[in-house]
Amino acid sequence: MKQFCLTTAMSKRLIGKGLLQHPAIQSVLERGTLVIIAGTTNGYVAEEILRSLGQGAGFSRQGFRRGMVTPPDVQPPALDFPGDVVIRDGQWKQGQTIFDVAADLQAGDIVLKGGNALDLWGQAAVLVADPQGGTILAATAAVVGRRVRLIVPIGLEKRVLEDVNALALRSNAADAEGPRLFPMPGETFTELEAIELLIGAQAYLVAAGGVYGAEGAVWLGIEGNEEQIEAAAQLIQSLADEPPCRV
Repeated sequence: MKQFCLTTAMSKRLIGKGLLQHPAIQSVLERGTLVIIAGTTNGYVAEEILRSLGQGAGFSRQGFRRGMVTPPDVQPPALDFPGDVVIRDGQWKQGQTIFDVAADLQAGDIVLKGGNALDLWGQAAVLVADPQGGTILAATAAVVGRRVRLIVPIGLEKRVLEDVNALALRSNAADAEGPRLFPMPGETFTELEAIELLIGAQAYLVAAGGVYGAEGAVWLGIEGNEEQIEAAAQLIQSLADEPPCRV
């Protein structure tokens, strides 16, 4: 095993690169609809996928978000919202959102939606501020009603100790304050899955945290043969210059 430290921005880029190589994503890009719901991690995913299609010139991560978690004294810049990224049969339908296409999604289509909590059992949940339920309810109708596949790109920085269903019961109680919490009926895709998909090695969360820009960073232990460890070192070195996420 060899250990590597990834900042949160490096992790987001790694998840984006990993999802680009996901067999189901590759398949739906050829035939079907892929919806990448706006969010900070999904911005990296969208960049990687649109670049691979030769359609990256018109996309910017700036403004590609709805709600964001920031420090109490930080006010993010007000930017025009460009819409989610909707790709149908390999073509980006610019300006569309999940609300425009949710009713038409069918089995075989895929929705990517980021989350805010990842529990020890691999379940994810998302914070909800919209009193109508926001994008996750639009996606869930398609997932539950028509067997659309939901994949949750989420960094290990968002791990929690309790079952997200139990946390949701507390967060959503009538006398609770703050955002609601919605457990997501989809599969999670973290740095661990990205490493396994990209280089075939097993990755483990060994430690986390840091300072001087490493706040929220993760230490990954990667276990594999000599070639896989070398591939991991090259991959993570290629992410080293990823700047902090500012959207």
